[in-house]
Amino acid sequence: MIEFSRWPDDLSRRYRDKGYWIDQPLTRGFDQQRCERPHAFAIICGQRRFSYAETDRLASNLAANLAAAGLGRGDTALVQLPNLAEFYIVFLALLKIGVAPVNALFSHRRAEMAAYADQIRPRLLIASRGHELFRDDDFLCQQRAAGLSVALLLGDGDPAQRLESWICEPAILPDNAGPSAADEVAFFQLSGGSTGTPKLIPRTHNDYDYSIRASADICGFDAGTRFLCALHAGHNFVLSSPGALGVFHVGGTVVLADNPAPQLCFDLIRRHAVNAAALVPPAVALWLNAVEADPAQAEAIRSLDLLLVGGANFAEAQARRVPQLLGCRLQQVFGMAEGLVNYTRDGDDDDLVFSTQGRPISEDDEIRILDRDGDPVPEGQPGMLAVRGPYTFRGYYKAAAQNVSAFDSEGFYHTGDVVRLVRGNLQVVGRVKDQINRGGEKIAAEEIENLLMSHPRVTHAALVAISDEYLGEKSCAFVVARGGDTTGLTSSVLRRFLLGLGIAEYKLPDRFRFVSDLPMTAVGKIDKRRLREPGTAQVMSRYEADVAGA
Repeated sequence: MIEFSRWPDDLSRRYRDKGYWIDQPLTRGFDQQRCERPHAFAIICGQRRFSYAETDRLASNLAANLAAAGLGRGDTALVQLPNLAEFYIVFLALLKIGVAPVNALFSHRRAEMAAYADQIRPRLLIASRGHELFRDDDFLCQQRAAGLSVALLLGDGDPAQRLESWICEPAILPDNAGPSAADEVAFFQLSGGSTGTPKLIPRTHNDYDYSIRASADICGFDAGTRFLCALHAGHNFVLSSPGALGVFHVGGTVVLADNPAPQLCFDLIRRHAVNAAALVPPAVALWLNAVEADPAQAEAIRSLDLLLVGGANFAEAQARRVPQLLGCRLQQVFGMAEGLVNYTRDGDDDDLVFSTQGRPISEDDEIRILDRDGDPVPEGQPGMLAVRGPYTFRGYYKAAAQNVSAFDSEGFYHTGDVVRLVRGNLQVVGRVKDQINRGGEKIAAEEIENLLMSHPRVTHAALVAISDEYLGEKSCAFVVARGGDTTGLTSSVLRRFLLGLGIAEYKLPDRFRFVSDLPMTAVGKIDKRRLREPGTAQVMSRYEADVAGA
């Protein structure tokens, strides 16, 4: 049994009494569709199509072969696979026998993988020979020395450790094999932090399944849903909000893409009549720019009805372009791997859909918006978000120090987000740690970024702190011009633009740097850690000089 922080008994009873927790394994939704619609397609992966029955058969093969190798309830696994059908086959197989995986992103390398392994001490590792870390056996040897029992690799030359062989080899689950208890850890999700190694979040069958069911209902997913997964399949957003598991819950089809590039995705949307997709804001910008540059491309995506946008704050100016250029409905999502998920709803007016990130799934999502003294702020004022509820976790895995700072005495998780309440919806203002303290004046980076991106010639913007001898911190704005054309787009032009929007002068970026693109984290957020590295913001040309001198 994997130790983790549990919900208090009174909350557990409440969540069961209200039907949030139904004490079923996380495979419940898929299993139901396999019985009711066995021949319907669950997954489209390149030229391969997998029905619900076929996917279940392959997952059961793998589960039985792993059980025969001595793996089962209470064990952990480190998994790293690209966007292939095998990702879901492996995930379902591990759930069937109670092995709790960490699904590492395919962009993670030795440092992250070693850190995850150190935390969970896996008995099983599943990965791909196509990843640089597994082109030789150095990492495997290290993990075997630390207690690893079984290593399976996609594309391995040895049938004994080739993942495909274990998936295709028929086998029958022993009677004593089965999923972990519904109130136990089903798997570990990765925190969305942009610095350091993400912390591990234990998710139970009960809490995660409720989030999936409720999300699918809110977003209107049904058996006719054809969902494009163009972000990494293990990302919480495209796994459960409603994501692939929401699609499996209703009997729809997941169409896999290697990446969110417009050329690739638009063709998949056209060929498979995709009607729903989920993207992070930088990827949306790529799609918008592609259609703007070639309006004929809109014809290829005419089947697309719903675009879910989450994972990072979405600027209102960009949000308003979605229906105009892509011809589909926009649904904003503000969620976190730790639990809380918010959606805009069909009944929301345009201003709410375009300018807010929605409201929580459940009436039992308890939301507090607090000032720095821990007191509630007036409605409409920004404050720090704290939450507890039926699918928000109670503590990071093996991270006592972080849990002390992240949770208060009542079990509320302090998310680090700065939000305000707008007509019942949450509007993300920024992050507690993404503030610039300019001589005592606090600047929320995302506020200025959103204002910059409302300029018709700006596609992306990131505001970061740079050290200053007198003020402590100043700000530097990294700006990506639309189409890469910076002609006439100067720091003074943007300064006048911001002043025209009525912001306080202290909020004006002290410096601008025009760049061709911005570095991204593995989960599609702007990597401000890299932008803050010494020297990055200080190296300026005269054209990109201090605003004050422009």
